[in-house]
Amino acid sequence: MNSIVRKDFPNLERVIDGKRLCYLDNAATSQRPKKVIDAVVKYYTQMNANVHRGVYSLSQEATDAFEAVRGKVARFIGAKTEREIIITKGTTESINLIASSYGDLAIQAGDVIAVTRMEHHSNFVPWQQLAKRKKARFEIIELTNDLRLDPKDVDRVLALKPKILAISLLSNVTGVINPIHSLAARFKMLGTTIVVDAAQGIAHGEVVLDRLGPIDFMAFSSHKLCGPTGVGILWGREELLNKMSPYQFGGNMISHVGDHETEWNELPHKFEAGTPDIAGVIGFGAAIDYIETMGRMRIEAYEQSITEAVIQALKEVPGVRLLGPSDAHHRAPIFSLAIEGVHAHDLATFLDMQGISVRAGHHCTHPLMMKLGLPATCRASFSFYNTLDEVNLLIKALKEAPIFFKRGSR
Repeated sequence: MNSIVRKDFPNLERVIDGKRLCYLDNAATSQRPKKVIDAVVKYYTQMNANVHRGVYSLSQEATDAFEAVRGKVARFIGAKTEREIIITKGTTESINLIASSYGDLAIQAGDVIAVTRMEHHSNFVPWQQLAKRKKARFEIIELTNDLRLDPKDVDRVLALKPKILAISLLSNVTGVINPIHSLAARFKMLGTTIVVDAAQGIAHGEVVLDRLGPIDFMAFSSHKLCGPTGVGILWGREELLNKMSPYQFGGNMISHVGDHETEWNELPHKFEAGTPDIAGVIGFGAAIDYIETMGRMRIEAYEQSITEAVIQALKEVPGVRLLGPSDAHHRAPIFSLAIEGVHAHDLATFLDMQGISVRAGHHCTHPLMMKLGLPATCRASFSFYNTLDEVNLLIKALKEAPIFFKRGSR
């Protein structure tokens, strides 16, 4: 699979300091295939015009290409209608839109808003701040020792009958896959609104709304799925989106403006103020085409084999702590590591010397890191274009790291 696939990604051919790039920071952002890059270039060189505004041919051409992507996204996730697909700048803006517009509508003083301990700041802070603003209760579902959701704490929060549950499809730190379908079914019986952060999950398998259960909103980003940066998607149930007020004002989200009153545009445009990243959206359409050609189930199966290989190989590396479950079936190929006596940033620098690009830090999950008592971890995250040779390269470097730092401390 990879010898053919890797040729589609120009950046993977880079050689830095004499070493072929081994890119293992896919949880932060994926690489882009040439098809996506070509789509962006084509927009700027052959159809550069604003969308939704012009009656001339070039603008109509750009608008048609832009709006075609909305349909692709709807089919990709199994949405009932394109009206439920809101184009944003990313997962962060999508979740802030929900927390601001729907949150202000639905939450009253004393209501409960629930998140999990593993959430990215983008799916933690907006709800925390909404709770403060509305004088609501903010509850955190805690984790087990292997960093999965604690069933007892799920029951505790369930008993509080939260108005909103915000939860990630999978953790950007540990790759833990959450049982969204079963959780959604239980919480929905209480009338809870369920918001799913699919920023990581969308890149590691077939994410279809019907399979996620009775959720109400879902957010994800283009750049985790081989598309351009600066483009995100918010899916929401049409009946909820219709009830919500606009998040921003101006441009295409307006139907009519009077001296004292303004009428909003219909869905989905009601939430899309201003000129969007047209080239980025068109590039995202090309990314969806590319992923569909590859086959999402095929990608998921291959990445499962990578996950199993990494977990098995890590058992041979002394002194390495792997955050999360050791069972490959409960996680995606995202691995946060700590080596005793070696700071995460030092380890990442050492790996970079070997040509291996990883992420070091708190991964925008301060609440999780504080609970674990860790200032940072070193995270290696794989995609379908990574190889078993790169797994071996990482393991070899991890075995050499303690020796290198011990020698350097003399």
